[in-house]
Amino acid sequence: MSIVVVGSINIDVTGYLDRLPRPGETLHGERYTIGLGGKGANQAAAAARLGSVVTMIGRVGNDPFGDTALDALGTFGVDTASIRRDTQSATGIALIGVDRQGENMIVVIGGANMALDESDLERTRAQFATAKVLLTQREVPMAVTLLAAERARAAGAIAIHDPAPAPAGGLRNEALHAYDIVTPNESEAEALLGFRPDNEADARRAAQALIARGARNAIVKLGARGAYVAGPDVDLFIPPFRVASVDSVAAGDCFNGGLADALARGLKLVEAVRFAAACGALATTRYGAAASAPTRAEVETLLAQG
Repeated sequence: MSIVVVGSINIDVTGYLDRLPRPGETLHGERYTIGLGGKGANQAAAAARLGSVVTMIGRVGNDPFGDTALDALGTFGVDTASIRRDTQSATGIALIGVDRQGENMIVVIGGANMALDESDLERTRAQFATAKVLLTQREVPMAVTLLAAERARAAGAIAIHDPAPAPAGGLRNEALHAYDIVTPNESEAEALLGFRPDNEADARRAAQALIARGARNAIVKLGARGAYVAGPDVDLFIPPFRVASVDSVAAGDCFNGGLADALARGLKLVEAVRFAAACGALATTRYGAAASAPTRAEVETLLAQG
């Protein structure tokens, strides 16, 4: 169950408060945490916690936050040997606010993540040769993720792309075609397509629109409202799992980590999406980013409950 993740590694500084501030407003928060984050690291940690063999390819700075990130990834069981220490850039950081309803807003400062380049992939050709699934996101240069997808698919791996944060101008059709699966949430789908899918019908419309533009398979994540998956052999809404949510940070990353784990184990796409949805739902029941990733036993228990 070998999974390669090419993506961002951050340290998250997360503040918890009653509600999120409006522009120009200062509010008092209740508490804060410092922990591992970055969409790449979150997805790697989520897949590793489920039991997959995961290699992370990325960069951190030669600073204390870089030490913290590498130690945390190692604790999850992620192989960090392919992560480069960048002497010119600081480790990426995310500043996160979370309100009492579990909604969040995030500011990301990419740092060393944005220095990732083709040389990082050249150093790790062996990892691509044995991978079953590749996970990528948009917190590192897009050219690197496209090259990673090309190499992974040439080796027979499934390439999954999380188009987050979504580019203001959308993704070119040829970029969508570079991956086997794209997984936008509501806001990312809106940025890519010009409309926000807030229900099952709109999610199906969004998934079909992505396929029309070049995506092979599209999964539109609606958070607590479920997910829609569409492709050559599937066109189906996956209902949400009912859980007591406290924090939505990294729920989408846990979804993608679960999706990669399930596909690496040979599950069909619909089964994999349902497994992923359970992972995302469970992630909202605890605080933190990577720390919110569930175990396989927890996911299987939720799946058994229906």
